[in-house]
Amino acid sequence: MSGPLSNSLITFANVSRFYGEVLGVNKVNLTIPPGVTSLVGPNGSGKTTLMNLMTGLIRPSRGEISVLGMSTEDPEHLCRAVGYCAQFDNYPKGLTGYQFIYSYLRVFGMSHEESDRRTMTALETVGLVDARNRQVAAYSKGMRQRVKLAQATAHEPQVVILDEPLNGLDPLARAEAIALFEQWGRKGRHVIVSSHILHEVDRISDQVILLSQGYVVAEGQIQSVRGEVKDQPMQILVRCDHPSQLAARLFTENHLVEAKLHTDGHGLLLRTTDADGFYLLLNRIVIESGLVVESVAPADDDVNSVYQYLIGGEGSTI
Repeated sequence: MSGPLSNSLITFANVSRFYGEVLGVNKVNLTIPPGVTSLVGPNGSGKTTLMNLMTGLIRPSRGEISVLGMSTEDPEHLCRAVGYCAQFDNYPKGLTGYQFIYSYLRVFGMSHEESDRRTMTALETVGLVDARNRQVAAYSKGMRQRVKLAQATAHEPQVVILDEPLNGLDPLARAEAIALFEQWGRKGRHVIVSSHILHEVDRISDQVILLSQGYVVAEGQIQSVRGEVKDQPMQILVRCDHPSQLAARLFTENHLVEAKLHTDGHGLLLRTTDADGFYLLLNRIVIESGLVVESVAPADDDVNSVYQYLIGGEGSTI
């Protein structure tokens, strides 16, 4: 792929990476558009390897990678376009939060004035202005996580790669970080996020990439990925005034695999292999019986459920 379109995409073309005889990722073909993309998979599935390949920290054993039209073997230009927040801490000793960010901007070749301005903006974004003159070594886990975010984005990269960025953040800081990721995605940045906190992945993701044992097993918007899992019953939660009556009627029409009453007595959790047919049947039952339905919603239209469908028991280790 070449031209203007490729300059807004991250692409993997038949990419494999081996560590000796150990598989990192294998035969990966991806096209990642701007927005928030979440990498999902258990430890050892290939998430960090995929991120390290995007940043040029490691090279593929075979295949080609392009980031906004640039080769990952062009570090000078790549580093100006990419920001990376690694999962594990590794700070130069003795630096304050301000110095940690400022020094890297100077390495980029920015002037003192520009480096100072961007450092203060980055610290303000993550709420660390008051702690800027404290040594990073004295920061709490959550503060260290936030200063890494600031350092990774201070040069305003178009691609932001975040490996487990929510680890160690308290609920308020986590909510603020998520809002920031969403904001970056809306502005047309690539935000690549690896996270084990799956309900938050659901909330922020424009698309997901599901990995298992070094292979990409599914990709796309989570709803479209779920729609491709045709051989697995879909779970639907119906809240209505007479759930037992509804369950009995649905079973007579052979539309259910399973039905369970919700603990509050006003909901029915259904499993059906024909969701479209179920919705049509439900409409007919409501018209014929006068059943009062409060809500109807998929109960498993999320990353965790889809991953468990695709991988089986391994999904529980995410």
